[in-house]
Amino acid sequence: MLNILVTLDSNYIKPLKVMLKSLFLNNQEERFIVYLMHSSLSHKELNGLDDYIKAHGSQLQIVYIDDSYFVNAPTLLHYTKAMYYRLLAFKFLPKELERILYLDPDILVINPVNELYNAEIENYLYAAAYHDLIPIKEVNRLRLNPYKIDAYYNSGVLLMNIKRQRQFIEEQTIFDFVEKNRSKLIMPDQDILNALYSNQIKALDEKLYNYDARYYRYYKMKTNGICDMDYVIKNTVVLHFCGKRKPWKKGYSGKFHALYKHYEKLALY
Repeated sequence: MLNILVTLDSNYIKPLKVMLKSLFLNNQEERFIVYLMHSSLSHKELNGLDDYIKAHGSQLQIVYIDDSYFVNAPTLLHYTKAMYYRLLAFKFLPKELERILYLDPDILVINPVNELYNAEIENYLYAAAYHDLIPIKEVNRLRLNPYKIDAYYNSGVLLMNIKRQRQFIEEQTIFDFVEKNRSKLIMPDQDILNALYSNQIKALDEKLYNYDARYYRYYKMKTNGICDMDYVIKNTVVLHFCGKRKPWKKGYSGKFHALYKHYEKLALY
């Protein structure tokens, strides 16, 4: 059984089902335990997800985060206490759990995840990919100065070494960082991850494990044409619909829109 972590509210239930459908269909030899961290989903919503996941031969484990948790933790603008959930997930997951793969709901898993899931991370807190666009990298490096950041990792796909996190991550360190750097933080959980722990993250190939669906032409050009559509379909594991524009919303028009709609139809209709 492979462990998957998701965190969400009611707005992301349909995208979650699409993501899970793609995961199940392209990993039919695997079975999953999906750990769902939340603070606001209804019993009806949870029962619906439980039925959906069981129908695909996997299990759902609910991790309810009570409002009393993080009550004194600093928040930021429209970012609520939920921004701490994935960073401090090790506090709430079963004690026997040693690794888990966190996945954002706005992705498709279009190839087997076993190689990613079993990556060697014994001496790392996480494995993640960074998007190697020079302007993005430099802006984030300057923005989070004086914290040493060689790469700015995307937090939408995180292979998490839960055993090591329990030893080396302290929640007060995270709270203190947020309090001290409020004016700098744009994507708080991702900024925290990078400023405090980037030197303890194992780098993954973004073309395979966190392909930004906005940059098809960029990837193709950077690889001298190797990373074309055939390459993506055959090799990419995680296709990530980063940014504010999402493929389930009206008006979206991206290179992988039709592919998303295909899985959406399989998942919801």
